[in-house]
Amino acid sequence: MHMTEPNVLRCLLALGLMSGLVACRSLANCFNSGFTPAACGGGYSESNVASLPQHTATSAEGRWTGTTPTGRTVVVLVVHDGSYWLFYSAKDQPNILAGLVQGTGTSHSGSFGSSNTTDFNVEGTATRAATTRGSYVPNKSFDGTIAYVTGETESFTSTSDVDSESAPNLTQVTGTYTGLRSDNHTVTMTVDSTGTLSGHATDGCTVAGTLSPPATGNVLHTSVTFGGGACRQGTETVSGVAFYDVTTQRLYSAALNHARTTSFLFLGTKR
Repeated sequence: MHMTEPNVLRCLLALGLMSGLVACRSLANCFNSGFTPAACGGGYSESNVASLPQHTATSAEGRWTGTTPTGRTVVVLVVHDGSYWLFYSAKDQPNILAGLVQGTGTSHSGSFGSSNTTDFNVEGTATRAATTRGSYVPNKSFDGTIAYVTGETESFTSTSDVDSESAPNLTQVTGTYTGLRSDNHTVTMTVDSTGTLSGHATDGCTVAGTLSPPATGNVLHTSVTFGGGACRQGTETVSGVAFYDVTTQRLYSAALNHARTTSFLFLGTKR
């Protein structure tokens, strides 16, 4: 995701509105299959972030929505364990998913830092390593900058979502969702009252998995297994986070394998 050069280096996080399932094994063909992996690594040295105190209650934890100077919409999840998941849209197209930025960060006293950021872009740009720096006011604002190892940067500004403090509710999530991928394939996902999910795309790829409330925090845990066949990921299983936006009736989900080389993204609106 190309971004403008900011004067102040800050953090990254934000989830961009997406459309459909995503994951792949070859970034060149990434979004054509609807499912994506990506190689990762690198970033600032760990010493750049090690000086920041450990994650505390007055942290950047929460859900944030905002924009970048380049016209992208972002939605960011910062989880209680320090992981963050930023979904970003295509330029000037808030309903088209362009990728996911993910990593683990440390937040303290209004500052956020991460040395292991990875950008899983689905627009044809290779997956890139980066670092993030940012500033936040708990429950109000979160602004950040992603600095790629290639020298490029991207910045964003965001505000807290009013519903982000709500506890996960599987009863609300139960239903069928549809989303359109950037390659024009439609994805349908169904979640039942126990959190069991199943999905299929019009290119033939299927997935199955679960959603479950965590012991703490306000996001759902998700585990997804690809169905082989038309799926580029074979039968690999990935895990991550999900949340339901009550206002828009949209389900967001992102999952990665342990090596962060395969990704799964979903955004669908309840039918």
